[in-house]
Amino acid sequence: MTMLGRIFRRAVIVGIVALASATAALAQSSITGAGATLPFPVYAKWAQAYEAATGVRVNYQSIGSGGGIRQIKSGTVTFGASDMPLKPEELEAAGLVQFPTIISGVVPVINVPGLEGELTLTGDVLARLYSGEIKKWNDVAIKQLNPDVELPDLHVAPVYRSDGSGTTFLFTDYLSKANPNWARSVGAATSVRFPIGIGAKGNEGVAAVARRTRGALGYIEYAYAKQTGMKVAKLVNREGQVVAPDAATFQAAAEGVDWAGTPSFGVILTDQPGANAWPVTSVSYILIHRAPRDPAAVQQALRFFAWAYAEGDEVARQLGYVPLPQSVVDAVKRHWANSIQGIDITALH
Repeated sequence: MTMLGRIFRRAVIVGIVALASATAALAQSSITGAGATLPFPVYAKWAQAYEAATGVRVNYQSIGSGGGIRQIKSGTVTFGASDMPLKPEELEAAGLVQFPTIISGVVPVINVPGLEGELTLTGDVLARLYSGEIKKWNDVAIKQLNPDVELPDLHVAPVYRSDGSGTTFLFTDYLSKANPNWARSVGAATSVRFPIGIGAKGNEGVAAVARRTRGALGYIEYAYAKQTGMKVAKLVNREGQVVAPDAATFQAAAEGVDWAGTPSFGVILTDQPGANAWPVTSVSYILIHRAPRDPAAVQQALRFFAWAYAEGDEVARQLGYVPLPQSVVDAVKRHWANSIQGIDITALH
């Protein structure tokens, strides 16, 4: 080989090594995740602040819990996100670890032009509205709950999630607990066959369709309702008390929950006891492989969530979410150390 050839060959090798190093560095400067739309507003704010503080970008796709579960199982993202906790046997079969990040709530939103005052509903009435049994806003069942509200002779237009959704799971789980007929005929899942209504994708989609549809009734995450300024109905909770959705009523629903004693932290906060408890309170979960193919990427993702637990509470509260108690955060970190292979838990602090 000529001198020129050897120089050229060394240049090519150096270039390949440099490209590989740059690719590896790029991989470590970004985190990929996908799933639930319910926590998207707070994840987006956390990601923005985290990138400003560390230079690491969190690329989170708000595609619904069903999509997040599929993507983490297929290994196309570093973490998946779901508002429906996976059962221990499903986690074991998929080789996944599950942990909570934030508490929020699912709320019924309405678009009833000219409606004055606040509207109160029950889980039973919501189930009958979504089944088509109650067809108009001035139905006697709604009048009895709202004797001082002038209700219009307007058809109800239910709007539901068309994609696989943890928000749908929480909402239908609540309806199943409130209405035996709903439990038998429709049930609770991330995707169900709604008897009537208009389908829309994501919390954003349901909010958008409900805003432009006269007589609409929808269910969305509380932060989306706050951001869009939509009219939210109050609910009668398990104790027979009329409650409005906010951080205090979400917190009330989570009080007394045995997080550490529940396998994989998989608590469901619908229809919880407590005079001030919001009946459709939710917990958002993250899913990560127990034996990750890329431990460095998982380490980076866990560093982000450790940062969020430590630095993200105020942002969460501003958006209407409830941060996890410190005891739960401590239990989550112990769970990481005991369950996820190839990570250095001491490097996350």
